[in-house]
Amino acid sequence: MFQQLIIIGNLGGDSELRYTSDGTPVASFSLAVNRKWTNQDGSPGEETTWFRVSAWRKLGESLNPYLKKGGRVMVIGRVSARGYTAADGSPRASLD
Repeated sequence: MFQQLIIIGNLGGDSELRYTSDGTPVASFSLAVNRKWTNQDGSPGEETTWFRVSAWRKLGESLNPYLKKGGRVMVIGRVSARGYTAADGSPRASLD
């Protein structure tokens, strides 16, 4: 089976470059994807979906200096979803 996701959005903050315990570089950043529409009654609707993105090894190192807050980015990769419980006890989901 094959999974591929293409998303285009705006960076929520500057990329953060870190290194795993074995020295592998990872650049992490958040990406906001906005969707706007007009409801049947004429009122505007808007929805924002946030993705957490990780770029590994040389790709992460080379992209990190260019990934600044507000920049528009297209990402092609695979997605994983995970559930967790927020501090207030409510269930949440994260798309990585």
